[in-house]
Amino acid sequence: MKITKIETHVCHARMRNWIFVKVLTDQPGLFGWGEATLEWHTRGVVGAIEDIAELLIGEDPTRVEHLWQMMYRQHFWHGHGIIRATAISGIDIALWDILGKVAGLPCSKLWGGPVRDHVRTYCHLGGGRMEDFYDTPVDNAKRFGDLALEAVANGFTAFKSMAVPSTMPIEGLKPVKAAEACVRAMREAVGDGIDIMVDCHARPSPAMGLKFGKALDPYGLYFFEEPCWPESVDGLAMINAALTTPVATGERVTSLAAFRELFEKRACEICQLDITHCGGLSEARRVAALAESHRIALAPHNPQGPVSTAASLEFGFSQPSYIICETVHEDVPWRQDVVQEGFTVERQGRLVRPNTQPGLGITINEDEVRKHPFQQELPQRVFYGDGSVGDW
Repeated sequence: MKITKIETHVCHARMRNWIFVKVLTDQPGLFGWGEATLEWHTRGVVGAIEDIAELLIGEDPTRVEHLWQMMYRQHFWHGHGIIRATAISGIDIALWDILGKVAGLPCSKLWGGPVRDHVRTYCHLGGGRMEDFYDTPVDNAKRFGDLALEAVANGFTAFKSMAVPSTMPIEGLKPVKAAEACVRAMREAVGDGIDIMVDCHARPSPAMGLKFGKALDPYGLYFFEEPCWPESVDGLAMINAALTTPVATGERVTSLAAFRELFEKRACEICQLDITHCGGLSEARRVAALAESHRIALAPHNPQGPVSTAASLEFGFSQPSYIICETVHEDVPWRQDVVQEGFTVERQGRLVRPNTQPGLGITINEDEVRKHPFQQELPQRVFYGDGSVGDW
């Protein structure tokens, strides 16, 4: 069995262009699907996949680890830069899909079988609608409460918000009080039985992240995400040590060595590795083993397309420390038109029952994908009041 071709299929989904990766073989009808979506870097990732494909044509697709080592270590530059790591991830996911099809088993059974009966999921406020999640201003606390009620009405028992505004490295009480008002509105709207997450998007400095974290600590957040730059590991560790709320981070980390530092410094309690960026399912399993040794939970970053979701769920059924899966469901109204999924979702509670089909259990409708060709993603720019550049 040999790899004959690696294709990319780009599908424009407003804020993101989903990059689906299709690895074809010389066996009739045998191919695998992966995803390598990276906002605002679509052309770079597609080009990187074309470069890497030269290494793999003619190779046995079932030698997944061997091929991962080739992709990561050959061509001189190691594969942990975000563009190359994302390209490797998409191909690696597709190779596992192929291996599952060859074995006639869901991927989770290739890794020892399911360790749980269901995976819990959470949504973004607005279900993935960009304007609701990213553009709701923090001076509109009532809107945060209304969107929280909408998430619960849609069956979710957990949701994530961006209730922390972009701030300069040091600011006073106003943004902190605004964030607190938004979180108070959400908690009062849904009560204590619903889990609320707050995503800072790595906007604050460590000092401001600590200010926000302490102000929000009394509201019992499920986790407090990216309270400062991921490169500031000592800052993350400081915040994590100062709060009772668990700190979550890791979506922008793309090397095993960087995850090791994150865990050794206890800079988080929840690892948000992104399977489409960290090196695919092969590397995600190594990160998971490292996290397990530190008793750090897994909650993968997953605001991308449907192949990423299938991979994240399949991974979740195999990992003891996995606690919840990020999902979006209303980013574009035709999302479900492009995919047929092997797993099932219970609307009440938004619990996912295991995939029973081989591999990832998904089929991509290429005709539907072609209806949404590449368009440049919507720009997201942030400037502080003095005109200097901020973090989005």
